[in-house]
Amino acid sequence: MHPINIAPSILSANFAHLMDDIHRIENNATMLHIDVMDGHYVPNITMGVPVIQSIRKETNMIFDVHLMIESPEKLVDIFADAGSDIITFHIETSDDPDKLIEHIHQLGKRAGISIHPDTPIEKVFPYLAKIDLILIMAVRPGFGGQKFLPQSLTRVEIVRKKLDDINSKAILSVDGGVTTITAPQIICSGADVLVAGSAVFGKENPEKALEELRTCVM
Repeated sequence: MHPINIAPSILSANFAHLMDDIHRIENNATMLHIDVMDGHYVPNITMGVPVIQSIRKETNMIFDVHLMIESPEKLVDIFADAGSDIITFHIETSDDPDKLIEHIHQLGKRAGISIHPDTPIEKVFPYLAKIDLILIMAVRPGFGGQKFLPQSLTRVEIVRKKLDDINSKAILSVDGGVTTITAPQIICSGADVLVAGSAVFGKENPEKALEELRTCVM
């Protein structure tokens, strides 16, 4: 059994009181998921470097910065400087993933790859021995609060087996549609990390929601 972590996604937080929301959950979670969207790769625009720089000063949580942007190689340096700990890019957006992974490592950061639910899962196989995190999207990226795509469970199982076969220590993370109903299924399929946005910050009491989510996968 792999140790389970929950990474609250600030996409669903109250941005008028962002640090208040983060402080409410930081004692019960070690990783914070930060979605950066450019309005091109996905049909939405969210946050960027100034937000990461600002919250970096206020918390010691691990920042997994999920770049849902075109041409990520042009911007990884500034996101590294802003305070990212893990920089995760989409396999669909890079012409040379090997070079980008190497560059992220040279910046002293951990490298992650994310994959769209419509992309064949085999596309990430060549990079599993090189990355620190693999993020499987269980919804079509762009907006929070979507329903979990059941076929994602098979994709998680396939990647889990591949990681175990090569004895990789890469984190297997799943993002999208995580609830107290889907979380146990995702964990049973082999995930290490659950990215949860609306299931945590979309609730009246994020601390309680986080604890309920954690309890359901224990």
